[in-house]
Amino acid sequence: MCFSLFKIVSSKRKAPPSDEAPRTPSNDYSTDFHSSLHYTTGSSYNKHSSKSSFSSRASLSSLKDSLDDSPLIYSSSQICTATNNFRVKPFHSSPSSTSWKCVIDRKEVVVTQRNLRRPIDTAELRRMLRLICKSHHVSLVKLCGASISGNSVYIVYEYVGGASLSECLKNPRNPSFTVLSNWISRVQIAADIAHGIDYMHNCSGVKLGIVHNRIKSSSIIVTEPTLNAKLCHFGTAQLCGEVVETVDGEKEIVEEVPSFKRIGSGKMKFEGTRGYMSPEFQSTGIPTLKSDVFAFGVVILELLSGQEPVKMRMDAEAGVLRKVSLIGTAREVVGTGSDSSTGGSGDGWGRLRKWVDWRLKDSYPVDVAERMVRVALECVHDDPDKRPDMNRVAGWISKLYLESKIWAENFGFPTDFTVSLAPR
Repeated sequence: MCFSLFKIVSSKRKAPPSDEAPRTPSNDYSTDFHSSLHYTTGSSYNKHSSKSSFSSRASLSSLKDSLDDSPLIYSSSQICTATNNFRVKPFHSSPSSTSWKCVIDRKEVVVTQRNLRRPIDTAELRRMLRLICKSHHVSLVKLCGASISGNSVYIVYEYVGGASLSECLKNPRNPSFTVLSNWISRVQIAADIAHGIDYMHNCSGVKLGIVHNRIKSSSIIVTEPTLNAKLCHFGTAQLCGEVVETVDGEKEIVEEVPSFKRIGSGKMKFEGTRGYMSPEFQSTGIPTLKSDVFAFGVVILELLSGQEPVKMRMDAEAGVLRKVSLIGTAREVVGTGSDSSTGGSGDGWGRLRKWVDWRLKDSYPVDVAERMVRVALECVHDDPDKRPDMNRVAGWISKLYLESKIWAENFGFPTDFTVSLAPR
């Protein structure tokens, strides 16, 4: 009986419109891709309030307010039962988190365990979940709920089939193969993620936007068979206590970051994903919207080149290993020899062709690829104040996506295709 009201409301509502390919933005590259798909989450039905809830004068918003969001708070017993007391083989494991694929309420989900940065009680967890779960976007993996146990938070997301962008770009069994061998597929992934992040930052209903703080290629799921992309870990930064959304929508940052650990030199070093951390995030450990923009720029460079953000190369002359940054090599490719006013030419495009992933077999519009690199470099500017807002970035990416579609149609390349992500 507890879910009967939710089913009644859900059945009468029209299905939210699915996201189509990005529409043509205006000439100034601004974007109008703001879809705010709100859905109702509820559980218990209070008979005493039924008249007011279902009166002809009640609006949809007041109906939402009358529903209880308690199903989003999972009990410890539910988490333990679903994971067989955590004896299920981990779906994913890293030093900062462990995930299990399981079934809760007859739904396939992924339960991720993370450490809390600060104490959070059930009331605050419920308030944050109501704030975050109010919003949803087709490019974000849906947050189902969470549970707190001791110093850990267990975050429950819907299960999405596919493979991570990192796995798609780096195939350990066959390095020369990638399912993303089509230029359109890569630009489509860039557009999907750009609009997902833009939605979090500007359209989520939160006054100052939702910070993601975990944007990287391994956190992006490429789905079958359309090769659309979805960003994982939506709301994790808030639920772990890294960023606090207050009741009035203002945002306060947790100043004391436990992830600072002392190393042998006696200095403090922030632990994060190498290559995706902005300069200010490395020095403070405080996530912001602009640090998200930086990480997105790195993902774009990774998507275009097929290379890792940071890798070690042997310096033949010095005989030592040197760290090579993908940002640095991208700046070398378009920093000189290409004139942005003319779209680049000559040696500049020659260097670009060598830098872009060779598995694309040189089948892509070079001018569009160059401008995509320039957009990414705008995002990874050292000064956060000079990085563009994700609203502008999403508009730029959309324009490049549409130009790529036109290019593919003119040359007869397929733009609609299905593939299998099964290992080769």
